[in-house]
Amino acid sequence: MTALPLSQTSTLRSRLLAGIAATLLLCASPAAAEMASNEEAPQPASAETTGAVPPAGAEPQQTEIERFCSNITDAARDRRYALQRQELETLQQDIDQRMKLLEEKRAEYEGWLKRRNDFLSKTEDSVVKIYSTMKPDAAAERLAAVDVLVAAGILMKLDARKAGVILNEMNSKAAAALTAIMASATRKEDPS
Repeated sequence: MTALPLSQTSTLRSRLLAGIAATLLLCASPAAAEMASNEEAPQPASAETTGAVPPAGAEPQQTEIERFCSNITDAARDRRYALQRQELETLQQDIDQRMKLLEEKRAEYEGWLKRRNDFLSKTEDSVVKIYSTMKPDAAAERLAAVDVLVAAGILMKLDARKAGVILNEMNSKAAAALTAIMASATRKEDPS
């Protein structure tokens, strides 16, 4: 075996390093590898640069980098797909867990809303009974102090005669406001 001159040794070493770098880059990004190999390693004389014409039917020769990358392409793609599938499965589990928590919260809120509505309907019936047993002048005084929407709701649930007597005992402005609210509530069309 003959020793190579120092200039050829450094040229071979730089080509070898450029080939390794290009291999790593080509597998990650073909464009980056091409730039790296163009910058770092001197290009060997090709048919284009020497003017030689390749024989008819001959395929262009692949570099070692291209052969290596083409050999590992399927394995890399399969690994990438496996990682993506694993990530999707993890995300699906997270979504399923969140959906379960949301369903539990929804059921909890529906239960709370049902209890609230039951309580309100019982309370409302009790309040209407209380006002129906009160004397009209006392009921008028109390309803004038209550929110107008609440007062109108109570009066609408009272017997018409009892509600009329209570409205008669109220001052005219309060009675007019309550009457307007009750009239708008009984309209079939939206007043707005």
